[in-house]
Order: sequence, then structure tokens, then C-alpha cells
Amino acid sequence: MASRLPAVPRVVFTVIEPISLLGGCVPALFAAGWFIREQIAEAAPTPAVAPSDQAHIVAQQLGNAYGLLFMIGVAVLYTSTELKVVRNYLVALLIADIGHVGLTIAALGPDRFAAIGEWNAMTWGNVGFTIFLALMRTSYLLGFFGPDKPLAVSIYEKQK
Repeated sequence: MASRLPAVPRVVFTVIEPISLLGGCVPALFAAGWFIREQIAEAAPTPAVAPSDQAHIVAQQLGNAYGLLFMIGVAVLYTSTELKVVRNYLVALLIADIGHVGLTIAALGPDRFAAIGEWNAMTWGNVGFTIFLALMRTSYLLGFFGPDKPLAVSIYEKQK
């Protein structure tokens, strides 16, 4: 399926996004304390405090969800030849993007959200990169990258 997408969304959805999902999965699973502390940048660095057991398991569950999204994305985009399936997958992700950004903004509050210069890499990922993905999904779904390529027909099928 990936070969049917126009070039830009194909690279974004089949290469860049899966790498970013692994980039969220690995630290959430294996460096949960760091992952938790980085969710909201602090004006002054604070000493590392071990997260509660509850926060630790929630971070690891989120990492597991990122891993699941990675596997689902690879499965859908690399195996499905049905554009309807791919489009529905991208619509679902777009809805989730809106929720992800909205919840992050709500947690940051208006002052921290407006202080873009103070955002750390995690905030840029949670807000900036997710907005980028949402815009890419919207642009693709609206046809801004041109039409999808037709399904290749094998020589065997042509001979029928």
C-alpha cells in the first residue's frame, strides 16, 4: 500500500512517523522516570525524584501503546492494498492527534502553552510534531498531494 501514496505522505506516514512512535515507546518503557519528568518542562531544573508506582506504570503503558501504534501503522500501511482502509486509519489517527494535542495543551495551561520558547523536546513532540502530523493527514485526505497511484496489476492478471 505504501507505494500507492504520493511521495510526501508516504515518507511521513511510513518512515518518519513509525520512527517517532519508537522514539516515544522506548524511553517510556525503559526510562520511565525521565519520560515522566520531561512531560512538562520546568523553569528551573529539579532534582530527579523517583516517580510513584502509579506514574511509572502509566508511563510504561503509554510506551506500550506507542509500540502498538507502531505495529498497527506498519501493518496497515505496508500490507493493505485498500485505500479505504488506509484513509479510515488516517482519519482515526487525525482524531487522536486532536485529542493528544488538546490534552497536552490543557495540562500545560495557557501560560506554559504560550511560552513556546520554553518548550522542551517532549513538548515539541507532543504539540508541534503532532500538529505537523495532523496537518499532513488533513492535507493528504483533502488531496493536496495529488492523487494516489493506481494499484499495480501483475503481468499474470493482465493476461486473463
